Parts: sequence; C-alpha cells; structure tokens
Amino acid sequence: MPEATKEQPQRPHPWKVEGAPPGTPGSPGTQPGGPKRPRSAWLRFGWVLILLLVINWIVSSFLLRPPERTHISYTFFVTQVQAANVKDITSTGDTIEGDFKASTAYTDNGQTKSEQVTRFTTQRPSFAGDNLLAQLQANGVPVNANPPDAPAPVWQQLLVGFGPTILLVGLLFWVGRRMASGLGGGGLGSFGRSRAKLYQPESGPRTTFADVAGIEEVEQEVTEIVDFLREPEKYRKLGAQIPHGVLLSGPPGTGKTLLARAVAGEARVPFFSMSASEFIEAIVGIGASRVRDLFTQAKNVAPSIIFIDELDAIGRSRGSATSIGGNDEREQTLNQILTEMDGFTGSEGVVVLAATNRAEILDQALLRPGRFDRRVTVSPPDLAGREAILRVHTRGVPVAPGVDLQAIASATPGMVGADLKNLVNEAALLAARRGHAQVQTPDFTDALEKIMLGTVRGIMLTSEEKERTAFHESGHALLGMLTPGADPVRKISIIPRGQALGVTFQSPDTDRYGYSAKYLRGRIIGALGGRAAEEVVFGDMTTGAESDLDQVSNIARQMVGRWGMSDAIGPVTVLPPPGQESPFGNDNVAPATKELIDAEVRKIVDDCYEEALSLLREHRDQLNSLANKLLETETLDSDDAYAAAGIDRATAPNAIARGETPGTTPAPGIPAPAASSDNTPNPLPATSA
Repeated sequence: MPEATKEQPQRPHPWKVEGAPPGTPGSPGTQPGGPKRPRSAWLRFGWVLILLLVINWIVSSFLLRPPERTHISYTFFVTQVQAANVKDITSTGDTIEGDFKASTAYTDNGQTKSEQVTRFTTQRPSFAGDNLLAQLQANGVPVNANPPDAPAPVWQQLLVGFGPTILLVGLLFWVGRRMASGLGGGGLGSFGRSRAKLYQPESGPRTTFADVAGIEEVEQEVTEIVDFLREPEKYRKLGAQIPHGVLLSGPPGTGKTLLARAVAGEARVPFFSMSASEFIEAIVGIGASRVRDLFTQAKNVAPSIIFIDELDAIGRSRGSATSIGGNDEREQTLNQILTEMDGFTGSEGVVVLAATNRAEILDQALLRPGRFDRRVTVSPPDLAGREAILRVHTRGVPVAPGVDLQAIASATPGMVGADLKNLVNEAALLAARRGHAQVQTPDFTDALEKIMLGTVRGIMLTSEEKERTAFHESGHALLGMLTPGADPVRKISIIPRGQALGVTFQSPDTDRYGYSAKYLRGRIIGALGGRAAEEVVFGDMTTGAESDLDQVSNIARQMVGRWGMSDAIGPVTVLPPPGQESPFGNDNVAPATKELIDAEVRKIVDDCYEEALSLLREHRDQLNSLANKLLETETLDSDDAYAAAGIDRATAPNAIARGETPGTTPAPGIPAPAASSDNTPNPLPATSA
C-alpha cells in the first residue's frame, strides 16, 4: 500500500470559502480525467484558418498587382518623345513601356472617344529606321534596364498575404483568454465583472458608529452582525447563525448607507458597495454574471459585507404590471441574487446588507427567512436624535458659543440626517459670505429659512399685489391661531421666496406620529385661510392659492379613501398608498365608490371653507391689524405676529391640548407642517399672492 501523502499545514481560517479557484487540488480544472476539447474541433478550426489564409492571399494578390498600361501606337509615342512629354521608358526587345510626364489624350484608330493616358506600352516596328535612342537622349528621357512592373519583394507579399489573418486569429485568441480569465470561461469578460467598490478596513479613515447619530435603536439591531463577524465561535457554540441578509428601509436621507458603512467599519472587514441599477445592462445575462462575480469576490475575502443600495431597482415584485415579459434582464438578475443568498450555509462569513426606500414593492422571495431575514426600519430622528446629528455634523465647523443646537433641532421637525447636514453646510456658507470667523445663530436661522421657505427673489410687487399677499398670508396665520389644536405660527413673510410671493411658516412644538381627524380638519381650514381672506376682503379670488388647494385636496382624499374618516365610506381603505398607484388605473375600485369618494372630499373641503370664512368675518378687525402690520414690516416672527393679531399665545385657541401621541414623522400622505406658500403658476403673470 503506498504511503499516504502528508497534508500541508494550512493557515487557520474560521470561515468556509466555497468554490476552489482553478489550479487548486481538487478543482475541476486540474483533474487528469477532466473534459478535453475534441480533436474534431481543432480540425474544424484548422480548415477555417486555411480558408482564411487562402482568401487573404487572393485578395492581397489583387491589391499588389500594378495598374494596367494602355497600349498606344508607335507613331503617337514618337510624337510625345518629340514633345518632351516622356518621363522614362524601359525597353525589352521591341517592347517599350514607360510613363508620360503629363496625362495625355489618346485616340486609337476606330475609336471616337479619347482616353487619358499616363502609363503606356507600345511595340517598335522592325522596319523602323528612325534614330530613337538619339531622340530620347536629346530630350533627356532616361532608359531603364529594370522592368517597371516587377513584383513586390517576398517579405511584402508574405506580410500583406498572411499578416491580416494572423493578426485576426491572434486577436481572437487574446480576447478568448481575457474572457476566460475574467469569468472562468464564462464568455462575458470584463462586461460580466462586478463593479462593486471595495473598501478595505486598513485603507483610509473608517466610518464607525460614532459617525451615526439619531438612530440608536437601529444600531442595536446591527450590532449583532458586527459581534458575529468579530467573534463567530461565540455564536457557533450555541448553534446560532447570523442573518444572511439585513434589509434597511426608510425614507431617503435617514442614514441607511452610512449605517451600512459603519457596520463594516466596526467589524473591520472588506465592504463591497454597489448600486442595484449597476447590475443591469442591455446585454442579456450581464446582470446575473455580475451578481455571481460579486458573491465570489466576497467569499474569497470572507469575512466580508456586501451592500446593495436601492434594492428596489432589481428587487421589484416579479410579474407586476410594470414588468413586460416574464424573463427580462431584471428578473434574471433577481433570480441570481435569490440563488446566491439561498446558497449560504451560515459559515461563509458573508453578510448582505441592502437599502431601499420602497420595501413594500419588493418581491416576497427576497423577504423570506434565509435571505433578507431581518428587516430594520430607519425612521427620521426625534428631537434628541436631531440634536445628536447636528453635533456630529458640527464637529469640523467652528460654532459660536451662543448657538443653541437644541433650539435649532426643535425648529426642524421631520428633517432627516441629510437635511440637517445640508442645514449646517448652508449656515457655514452664509457665515463665510458674511465674513464671520464662527457660525453664529443668525446664520443657522437664515439658513433654515432659506431651506424651508426658499431663496429670496429680487422682484418688486405692486402695491395692490403686496396688499393682497399680506391679507392672504394673514388669513393663513390668523386661522392657525384661532383653530383649536393647530400648529403654532412661527413666521409670516410677504417677501417673495422661491416660487412663492409669500409664506406662512407653522410647525409643532413636539414631534408627532399620528394625527386626529380634528387636527386634519384644522390643517385644511388653515390652508384655505388665504383664499377665504381674499374673498372676505376683496370679494374675488386669484391664482395664488394653487399650492394650498393641492395640499387641501391631498389631505381630504387621504382622510376619506385611506384612513376611514368618512361616515359614507366607512372604516375601509379604497385608495392605494401614495406612489403605489397602478399605471393602468386597475385599482379594483367601483366607479360608484369613486364618485362617493369625490363627493365626500368635496363635502369636507366645503365645510372647512365655510368655517374659514365664518372665522375670518368674525375676527375681521384682527385680520386687518395683522395685515397692516405685515405690510409695514414685511416679515413677522412668532411673538410679533401674535401681538399684531391681539392674541395671547399662551391662551390662544390653537394652544388647546389635542391629545395626539408625540412622535417623529407625519402620517403617510400628509405634508410636513412647514410652510403655506402662495405660488403663482407659470406662464400666467403674477397677479396675486
């Protein structure tokens, strides 16, 4: 019995790397009995190569052949010699060949059309008694001994005859080897290679949990992944397996990508980052090939993390109305991702993180256990979270000692991490523009106004437009003060900003999760205050309430069709969530139900509008006082606005407790309580607020 081969010592590695690369013992490419190319294939290739060489030689023989010479009469030749138009000649026996200095018209006997001749040949008669050599010497015509149409050298014939074919075959071999080395013979070469960006833990500054703020509860969800990648044996002893995939969902700008990079930074493992749309190409099969290559790279450097951003680009539910055909490129890519993730055994050391803003449209196969078996919702931060985010983004910003970040955070309900980062940047830009050495409180407040209300426009309003805009904004603000439970009025301005001629800024004192029907009706009444004020004061209406009507229609329709706040419709949902409407209008809602929804929406808006008119007529003096003060100063902050209206802010009707649960985000479909702006639609002229 032969002696057993001693195994080579291997470096201890806690992770199982599936798929041995070519060249390692046991791989299919090194087995002696592996598949070989059949001999008939080489014979076919040889015959094709010979055929190409023959075709190449025939074509090159035509290319190397000199152009034909025109046969002329000896008399015409002598005439051209006497005219000194002969450049040179070569004589072999009685045959004379040569070139004329200039192209000459020649007409042979019996021809009616002359021919331009440069290269000629002629035959000297044997009875000719002229002294031709003397005439040629007299006119300086050289007489050559070498034939003028001698064939090209052999090396030129070989180069032209076989060079292109050899170059083509060599190019095909080179491309084939590149494609084989690119994907192990997959046939797609660099097209099928993954374009994921690899971040190594030792390359440059790392992103850690210290750079992530405001989402502490989400950090706890992903801390297990970091701990498992660091100490896998602690979990294996108990038979636990790390989740194969973690799906981060939430609104844009909440820090999903930042959180994924922080996980990789804390675990100190390679981090492959790629957008889902980068998998898709026009060539069929490229997306699936890139998925295979990405997972292969991640397994070879395990432990590692794969991050796929905007997963909904390829993870949309299969067979949906937006997918034409059942086997398109996107579905092939999705199927390959499902296959790769299903092949995980928990010992590869590869964790897939994905981020999306629309988790509700993802294919259910992605969300089942064994694939993305952990779903983490990244919500907008609350008051404490916004303050923590501001502190993170102001680390490298020289902030003045008197700046109160908590007050700034309380004035930014609904803002996410990206919004707060933009706020800090805008404040720093304003401070630099004003020549400040540090970013001061006015810089932050002006930056917030610029973001929330828009940039100031340098247009001049007529006195009539300015007065109408003042009453329009005063109507919004006064109804906000008089409506029980409405959000406090923060600022009123009739300075044109962005696309608006005036703005009224309202925001709650505390964050909210849900909204009551009473509060929503108050929002509608406040939004209709500008239009109602124009009717009460001027007796007509203008186009300035366009954005107000959009907001009113949206809130009322969601109340009736989604939240069951209508007695006629009842506690049922008959409208899809915003952004999930069918493009073909197939929403399974009966026409009679749609008519009833329209009638209920109209009823809610009409009732709120009548209440707005009634309140403004009852408090007409306060409306006039607030509008006149606004015309005088153009901008009123919270205290000045309440004082101009003669209303004590502490005892105002809108300060009555509503009883809603404090939270962080508005209900879906409800605009964040920010500014009621009065837009002038284009291309109509700006005739009102």
